[in-house]
Amino acid sequence: MLFPRLLLCLVAWALCGSGKPTERKERVVREAPLSAREHDDAQSFDYDHDAFLGAEEAKSFDQLTPEESKERLGKIVGKIDEDGDGFVTVEELKAWIKFAQKRWIYEDVERQWKGHDLNEDGLVSWEEYKNATYGYIL
Repeated sequence: MLFPRLLLCLVAWALCGSGKPTERKERVVREAPLSAREHDDAQSFDYDHDAFLGAEEAKSFDQLTPEESKERLGKIVGKIDEDGDGFVTVEELKAWIKFAQKRWIYEDVERQWKGHDLNEDGLVSWEEYKNATYGYIL
């Protein structure tokens, strides 16, 4: 009587142990967000570049010489300094960040609209929306 129970437990253990894992593993390696990184200028300026320029723009700055980088940053600071006094105030910086966020949002909306307006008539019909959004499923 003990042998069949032991055999049943052994079979159940083998079946459970050889099944597919239920935990889904992430295939994309993600870096920690800026807020989770330690901000240390002595080590690297990556934090500042990503925070101020955005990740994509920061990549392009990494390819520039120091002189070109200073020149381009000077142009950006000139746009941020609204009163032209040569200094960037907290309010000017906040306004710049809001401007940059809105610009990105509007550009993203335009890109999304073009992706959904399949017949390029300036309007997105329900059919176009369904096809652009769920077309690969249907």
